[in-house]
Amino acid sequence: MARKNVCPIGGQAVLEGVMMRGRTSYATAVRTPEGKIVIESERISPPKKWSKIPIIRGVLNFLSMMYLGMKILMRSAEVFGEQLEEEAPGKFEKWLAKTLHIDIMTIAIWIALPLGLALSIGLFFVLPQLIVSGLELLGVKLHPIVFNLIEGVVRIAIFMLYLLLVRLMKEIKRVFMYHGAEHKTISCYEKGLELTPENAKTMSTKHDRCGTNFIVIVMLVSVIIFSLTGWTANPNLPKAVNVLIRVGIRLTLLPLVAGLAYELLKFLAKYDNWFVKIFKAPGLLVQKLTTVEPTDDMLEVAIAAFKAVELLDSNADAPTSTFEIKKDYTRLRTEVESYLAGVEETVAKTDWILSEITGVQRSELAQQKFVNEQQYKKAIEYSKKVAGGTPLQYVLGNTSFYGNTIKVDSRVLIPRQETELLVSEALKYIKEDSKVLDICTGSGAIAIAIAKGKGIKVTASDISAEALEVAAENATANGVDIIFIRSDMFASIEEKFDIIICNPPYISRSEMEVLPEDVKKEPRLALFGGNSGLDYYRILADNIKKHLNGGGVLLMEIGSKQSVDVKQLFAEYKTETYKDYSGLDRIVKVVNRE
Repeated sequence: MARKNVCPIGGQAVLEGVMMRGRTSYATAVRTPEGKIVIESERISPPKKWSKIPIIRGVLNFLSMMYLGMKILMRSAEVFGEQLEEEAPGKFEKWLAKTLHIDIMTIAIWIALPLGLALSIGLFFVLPQLIVSGLELLGVKLHPIVFNLIEGVVRIAIFMLYLLLVRLMKEIKRVFMYHGAEHKTISCYEKGLELTPENAKTMSTKHDRCGTNFIVIVMLVSVIIFSLTGWTANPNLPKAVNVLIRVGIRLTLLPLVAGLAYELLKFLAKYDNWFVKIFKAPGLLVQKLTTVEPTDDMLEVAIAAFKAVELLDSNADAPTSTFEIKKDYTRLRTEVESYLAGVEETVAKTDWILSEITGVQRSELAQQKFVNEQQYKKAIEYSKKVAGGTPLQYVLGNTSFYGNTIKVDSRVLIPRQETELLVSEALKYIKEDSKVLDICTGSGAIAIAIAKGKGIKVTASDISAEALEVAAENATANGVDIIFIRSDMFASIEEKFDIIICNPPYISRSEMEVLPEDVKKEPRLALFGGNSGLDYYRILADNIKKHLNGGGVLLMEIGSKQSVDVKQLFAEYKTETYKDYSGLDRIVKVVNRE
């Protein structure tokens, strides 16, 4: 038998589009309500060796195509706008998101897939068997072969009735039109013609490798396989039990039936002669119900999907693409809040995340209606990390300090709002010719704010080489000139300065144990100030005369309960305390009178 040209690409119709699958990739083309063709493509992992074993590969291919088909169908629905006018999330969706951290759309496939499979098995295999078994329950004696033949006829009749009914639905009819467009495109390629709507429209809407053919072959093969089981009803058992046993046997044999049907379909698709056409005829006949003559613009969509796969299969370096899908902002906000339900300042952190991913001010968030899919995924990703205990600023990779964007990660302490008061106070004393030292600089936030605020060069030091790397990046990003020195407090510093600013580690041992979990993720080196939290203030007190010019000022951030102890350490100097936004002692100023 002469072989025919078999296209390595197959397809599936979806809502207002077509998915084409090749050897190494698949692509879905959908026409949007605005009339634009958009394409999403993805590469496929190479098949495993065991997935190439005859019979087994048929079952695996059937299941994988069902999953992929359901996934693509939902994606096409999103593109075509089915998800845009969504109602607010219901109580069940909120419960899923809050309790199980599951998005309703994420589990939709896993619910729809087994339900769809169960419905198909129940409707086309169990129901026909129960109908024919009803004859036996009424006392009609049937030979096993006759029983299976009648069951097969009933099965096909139910299938045909099902197709006739769904074909009456407007949306399904359009899917069947795209089904025809898919077939015409593949046939045009197999005929060696240029892929154009004009050439494709001359092709038949039917194709011998169609999934409809597979279903019909499954039904025909099932008659043979079920007839060969050799099982007959046991007169010693109740009739209802015999029916259940027969149903169990059918279900057990279904994988074998599907596997054999797949092998037969692949074999028949390779040839095109009168003998093979006899076997193809039933499936091609049924395709008159599952395909409809497409319009030219539908052919354009199918051709676009085909060409996208053809390019990816032929060029390993060709880029894939993603749909630009709009997502409901209200639904996203509900999901983010559900993830952050156990986190302090849930609303504020939700706003922060959503402001970051949308690029709009917090005050403008209420006006948001949609976000794109990339923003949606990023917001959920951020929320999961914050819910897992990672500080929000680390998740975002930056924070705002004194009007400057400061990069932060696990190498540095996150600058706090209260520390901005330290900068504001320091700027009062700094002149154009002042020599300024920011000791324990961390991310460099204070030094950068001072350098920008006064337009001067600042010296900054820290014991952590990793922290200094971050600080240097921040200085460059903010366009300021800062001299960085790695030093354990004053160990590597020899100069004297007019202004010394320091936000040292000041958390005591007892306080370290009760810190919030996200704060504990920050560098311990930048937090722990010894048993009493005063270790670094003692070092500052011991070195002030050596490193602070006469009339110079030392400004320090302190813990809210440390002002008395810190001022005692600097008893020989003139000191003054300033409060933070909450009315707590937060800054101590020391003046060197010498």
